[in-house]
Amino acid sequence: MTASFPIFLVSTPGLEAPLCDEALENGFASARITDGGVTFEGSWPDVWRANLVLRGPTRILARFAEFRALHLAQLDKRSRKIAWGDFLRRDIPLRVDASCKRSRIYHAGAAAQRVATAIVEEFGATMSEDAALRVMVRIEDDLVTLSIDTTGESLHKRGFKEAVNKAPMRETMAAMFLRQCGYDGTEPVLDPMCGSGTFVIEAAEIATGLIPGRLRTFAFESLPSFDANAFAALRPDAPTVAPSMLFHGSDRDAGAIRMAEENAMRSGVEKLTRFEQQSIEELEPPAGPPGLVILNPPYGTRIGDKAPLVSLHRTLGKVLKTRFSGWRVGIITADKSLAQATGLKFEPALPPVLHGGIRVALYRAQL
Repeated sequence: MTASFPIFLVSTPGLEAPLCDEALENGFASARITDGGVTFEGSWPDVWRANLVLRGPTRILARFAEFRALHLAQLDKRSRKIAWGDFLRRDIPLRVDASCKRSRIYHAGAAAQRVATAIVEEFGATMSEDAALRVMVRIEDDLVTLSIDTTGESLHKRGFKEAVNKAPMRETMAAMFLRQCGYDGTEPVLDPMCGSGTFVIEAAEIATGLIPGRLRTFAFESLPSFDANAFAALRPDAPTVAPSMLFHGSDRDAGAIRMAEENAMRSGVEKLTRFEQQSIEELEPPAGPPGLVILNPPYGTRIGDKAPLVSLHRTLGKVLKTRFSGWRVGIITADKSLAQATGLKFEPALPPVLHGGIRVALYRAQL
């Protein structure tokens, strides 16, 4: 239970740096950026807490074994020597996924099959293609790393968003973009193209101290290392802060506003959020001190649909410059020229981020 092993936080590509900052801020002191995410040394309670409290990772892997294998027979032999009972239960079905990179074992499917067979024949577990529990085999430069996906469904699935609009912003990404904009929960946030409300709800949760994993279950709950009582002690009974400000979202689509309100209610932040159907031209700052305007406006992917988007961004820039003095702005877009159409003076660019197969970037400005 207290033995230390590598814990790997899988990152959205391009958001490794803010994820590492978040891990360090939450007490995972050895956190450092590695290929594809962030790693630190910890024990099973650290795995549970990381899944519960971290907003940025997409999933969390417990790395429990490592060895070299130059061919499939060697992979099979060394997989059979693993004490699988230390990590898995016979009564819980599982599946095995594999990836191969720069290795003499190059067939991922064959590698996964060898490890799965070793688990079944040596330990007696059952394989199932749709199992929630997953053993992951990573073979890179002939080095085999075995991990358990301790999360299950991706961590962006907080457990409250049943309603989504087209191309929604994932909660994990929204949290990291908020962090990159300097948001720490002590100022109001406004999203004038809020869709299903992700930025607004995420900001309200951060301000309230609501942990992201409070409403869902995790794959690690079916492992022999799991202690239900110890895990329950990690879940706070109630929000830790009562914010004095409100968090605002608007959208011209009435359906989006309805979705956002329903999602805020399921999340438990409906008293802190306000959603309103309105256009960008009607946008006004809410009463109170300035804060952060953050949005993920449409950026189009087809030739010929750009002119109305340029006009939209120009209008957005004019409204922000004339009405939102003192506010900060964060705009996520795949098209630099659309960001430039706002006429805002942006800070130096951050690394691009992969969102739904498209590379987007966060553009930040002070008004």
